[in-house]
Amino acid sequence: MKGNIEERACNVAVYIIENKATVRAAAKKFGISKSTVHKDLSERLQQYNRGLYLGVKDVLEENKAERHLRGGLATRRKYKGV
Repeated sequence: MKGNIEERACNVAVYIIENKATVRAAAKKFGISKSTVHKDLSERLQQYNRGLYLGVKDVLEENKAERHLRGGLATRRKYKGV
């Protein structure tokens, strides 16, 4: 998935929107780094496809708002032994 940067950015954005996925999950799915996903979505996609950028931006903001909750749940599972 290292070929066309514009195509990669659009594919990652569609995946995140459809699955409400995190940057980490998208990076794992496409075999690229979290930094690359973030740069594709926050900088490159804005130039290529403004509509898709606005859609993925909403999902990323929602994930950021819920980040502290996910961390708390992960810690809880860790210490409960689940």
